[in-house]
Amino acid sequence: MKSYTLYLFRHGLTKGNLDAQYIGHTDLPLTTNSINELKAIKAKHHYPEVEAVFVSPLKRAMQSADIMFPKNNKIVIDNFIEYNFGEFEGHTADELKDNEDFQAWLHGDMYTRPPFGETNAEFVHRICDSFEKVINGCISQGTTDIAIVTHAGVIMTILACYGLPEAPMAHWQMDAGYGYKLRITPSVWMRGNKIEVVDTAPESLKKPESE
Repeated sequence: MKSYTLYLFRHGLTKGNLDAQYIGHTDLPLTTNSINELKAIKAKHHYPEVEAVFVSPLKRAMQSADIMFPKNNKIVIDNFIEYNFGEFEGHTADELKDNEDFQAWLHGDMYTRPPFGETNAEFVHRICDSFEKVINGCISQGTTDIAIVTHAGVIMTILACYGLPEAPMAHWQMDAGYGYKLRITPSVWMRGNKIEVVDTAPESLKKPESE
């Protein structure tokens, strides 16, 4: 049976990322240094050739996708936007350390939300709903090589929910401009909504077996 290849890439960095701020829906552009770093990654390792590129609507993801996949049209998926941090948006953890709402959110469950933000449960639901629609659509259309350029929180959520081997979100952290290569086997996907994580991307970080 035909298999499908999916790449998940994290966008480059913004000033908010560098300043350790909670940056979710704020539409910050990439820094000049990050643009140059993405171009350097591309020159050294080459991003893969794909048939379809899906991307978050925010500038940092769109700019990154244009660098990684300049030949492809970008299909914007609004629900691949980063977490809505509400009143915590634009602040650092240190700035919020004495905020009672922040403490409650840090130690709360899936249904605790930042003021005017979204709960973790709402975040996971919107990501998973859109991700399943994208994958099912690609399988039905026979689109075998796919890339998604989005945010760290989105990628970690996708892999925590669907990735094999199964692992918590923190296991799937990645540097800006990097991500993961996955293999979608339709029978496995249809039976259990699971996808095999086969490598990092755009380069393999695995050591050669001879070492």
